[in-house]
Parts: sequence; structure tokens; C-alpha cells
Amino acid sequence: MKEHTIFKRETLVKQLEENSNWDVIVIGGGATGLGVALDSITRGYKTLLLEQVDFAKGTSSRSTKLVHGGVRYLAQGNIDLVKEALYERGLLLKNASHLVSNQSFIIPNYNWWDNLKYTIGLKIYDALAGKLSFGKSTRISKKETLKRLSTIKNGKLKGGVVYHDGQFDDSRLAVNIAQTCIEHGATVLNHFKVKQLLKNDRGVVNAVVAEDAETHKSYTLKTKVVINATGVFTDEILKMDNAEAKDIVRPSQGIHLVIDKSFLPGNDAIMIPKTNDGRVLFLVPWHNKIVVGTTDTLLDSHSLEPKALDAEVDFIIATANNYLTKTLAKEDVLSIFAGLRPLAAPKDKSEKTKEISRSHKIIVSDSDLITITGGKWTTYRRMAQDTINKAIFIGKLPKVACETKAIKIHGAIKPSEKKSHQYVYGSDETNIQNLIKKHPELGAQLHKSLPFTKGEVVWAIRNEMARTIEDVLARRVRTLFLDAKATLEIIPIVAKILSEELNKDAIWEQQQIEEFKSIAKQYVL
Repeated sequence: MKEHTIFKRETLVKQLEENSNWDVIVIGGGATGLGVALDSITRGYKTLLLEQVDFAKGTSSRSTKLVHGGVRYLAQGNIDLVKEALYERGLLLKNASHLVSNQSFIIPNYNWWDNLKYTIGLKIYDALAGKLSFGKSTRISKKETLKRLSTIKNGKLKGGVVYHDGQFDDSRLAVNIAQTCIEHGATVLNHFKVKQLLKNDRGVVNAVVAEDAETHKSYTLKTKVVINATGVFTDEILKMDNAEAKDIVRPSQGIHLVIDKSFLPGNDAIMIPKTNDGRVLFLVPWHNKIVVGTTDTLLDSHSLEPKALDAEVDFIIATANNYLTKTLAKEDVLSIFAGLRPLAAPKDKSEKTKEISRSHKIIVSDSDLITITGGKWTTYRRMAQDTINKAIFIGKLPKVACETKAIKIHGAIKPSEKKSHQYVYGSDETNIQNLIKKHPELGAQLHKSLPFTKGEVVWAIRNEMARTIEDVLARRVRTLFLDAKATLEIIPIVAKILSEELNKDAIWEQQQIEEFKSIAKQYVL
């Protein structure tokens, strides 16, 4: 197996040093920024993406793991957003079929009126998907509902409605999009922080100053256009551009609990359409566990590691227990993660986050800095297309048509039987298995209660740009999100592999262990 040297940090940093002029510099390596970089490079523009920590470190690794049109936006009458998202969902299934799969959802109904309402609503959802439908929604009897959801409360159950949406691994998709960008010729770097925007004498942004977090070396990089795709950090970049800039983003926190598969043993997910505070709650099978979420709490500040509030945890547990026969308690939670949605800051002081539009917005500053904000994972490709089109429209780039509708994401193969947990690697799965054949010691499991192997850690470092324990265990091999306690036990093993692969000393290794421990503890309830 030949090593993909194109993904090596030395190779990527060298590209940065050899090119002082770029067409497009993207700040932010989440779903949106990576999408913009892929759209840009495939239209032939010389593209650089810089991410301050790691790809999908923020919101993009902390989703409900759904590729969906958004049943609840339908309820709000936001037909255009739903239609766009359903179209993009269909493209994602085609272009990243190793990571996106068709997931059936059941809405349990406890009165006849709901049954009718959801049946009609979901028929509209199906119709909006058109040719890219994931399957027809159907009404099922009480008996069938209880058979498929063996842990659902019987009580006043009248039946259920089944519909189909997509389920995916969010940060793995981000890493694969980063690889796709590089394969098409872009330079994409994580652990690289933009510190400053530079302007010409007309006040137009024409360069960035960025620092390599590993070497602390600083670079001045000229460009035709800078795109700010930093999610909840949007306002910080806008203030770099103009110290007087008003905040345009208000973070809204959503938390998720990960629990054992025994709470929902079948293949179906549950969608609870109306919790007692008017939100939706999902219980979704994911990597042989169940993800339960989410909440929607407006916050006044943001951070790289948001913390779940006690009230949010209690809300999710109480809501799940209204529906499940197997009682969920705090000690059953294997991992808890919180993410921040970058919602458009409300003009007035309205506190209703579920009514703030989830559609994306593109803002052009007086300095020609382009900012893309809002949106969701499912529509990342469309957001990117609109952003690059805007750069063309304001005269920053020559006109070239968008190519991404048909571009396959790195690893994409026809959906396979999920025989092994390694199906998420798609076409790379055989490479990992070959690596283990060559070095049988890499076949060892990291932890007895998790399927992941040492080989996957080595692969993440050599081919997926992982530079820290956190990069590996949070976003490549997803143990932190699946079982935080088990993850704490395997930190030294991963630290050892990392320091050997990256040629680091014992001091670095110890520092890595301490840093990651303090993060990982927050995922234990």
C-alpha cells in the first residue's frame, strides 16, 4: 500500500510556503468551510483552507447524525428550506454512500388526530423529495409499532407513522471532504489559526496572517477573496475586519446523550414530534449505540468545548422516559456531547431559537470579506455553491460553473453491508486491513468494549491529518462520542502511537495526555 504523502502535514505546509498568492482563502474547517473549499478548488480556483483546531472540531462533529430535510421545518411552513435539504440529502447519499445511509424513523402516535396529521405531513415530505426520495412514509398499526419498537410504552399508543431520512457520521464526512479537497489540488490545514486580516489602500481585504499552531511560525498569505466560514466564531473574524462590527451570530446549544443499544434494540429510530416544550426529540441508532437529542438553549457566549447544562440533561432523560419502558438514568449515559448552532442573532430580543431561521445567509462586508453563516450539515454543498457564486458575482473570481453535484467524496463506494464497524472508511477499508496484515500487532482492539483497532489510529495519523489524541478519539475513531469512560482508559495507548508516528518526545506525550483527559472528562456524565 503506498502512503498518501499528499495528506502529510509537511507536504501541505510546503505548499503554503511555496505559494504566496491564492484565489480563495477559506477560514474554518467545519462542514461549511470544507464545502466552500471543495466547491472552489473543483471550479479551478487556487484554494487554501485554514482551521484553527481540527476539522469539525466545533458544531460539525456534534450533530444529531442526521442527513435530513427537517420534518419540523415542514411544520413551520418552511417549504423551500425542506425542499432544498431533501434534494441535498439525495446527493449526499449518492456522493458519500459509505457514510450516509437510509434510516427508518417511527413516530409513535398516542391519539388519532396525531396519526392523521403526521401521515398527511409526511406524504408532503415524501412528495417534496421527488425522485431523490429515501422511501415512502406509511402508517403502521399499534401491533406493528410495538413489534418494531420493543421498548416503547404501550399505554394509549394508537399506532405509528414510518418515514425515511438519512443517518451519517458527521466528523468522518468532514475528514473525507478535506481529503477530497486535497485530492483535487487544494491546500487544507488544521491546527492553523488566522490571526489577522490585511487590506490594501482601498480598504479591501487582500491577505491573511496565519500561525501554524505546531511550530508557531507565522505566514502572510495574499488572496483575491477571503471567506469567513467559522460558525460560532463568525463574529470574531468580523471584528478582525472591523472592530465596530455588530454581532450577527447567537449561539444556541444542543446536547446529546449516547446510551446503550438495549434501550432501542431494533433498526428503527424514534422521532418524538412534540416534547412538552414544543421541540422534537430523536433516538437514533448510531455505531451500535443510541444517540438521544437534542435541546435548543440560547447562550450568551461560545467556547470550543461547550458544556451541557443540568436542565438539558434532565429534560432529555425525562422526555425519553415518557416513551420508553426501560428506564433511563444518568448512570446509563455512555457519553454526553454539546454543540453550538450559529444562529442568526435575532433583531429584537426574541428568545425563541426554534423560530430563528435555519436557512443560511451570505454577508459581504465593506472590505469585500465574504461571510457565510447559518444552515445545517445536510445543505453544506448548496451553501458552498451559493458562497462561491457570491464571490463571482462581486467580481472577485472569473465565472466558472459549480461542479460539486457530481463529485464523489473520498472513500465513496456503493453502500455495503455494514459487516464490520470499519464500513465508514468506504474504499479505504481494505487499505486499513492491509496495514493490519502487514503489522498484525495493529489488529489489537483499543478497548475490550469497543471494536476499534490500533490500525485505525495509525491510519488516522498517516492519512487523515490527525495530530492530537483528541483528533483521533473524538473525530476519526469516534470513541469519545460513543463511550467516554472507556476512552479515558485508552488515552496512554493512543498517546504512544501518536508520539511514535509524529516523532515526538515523552514530554509532548505527557502534555497530550493531560490536555485530552481534561476534555474527555466533560463527556462523562
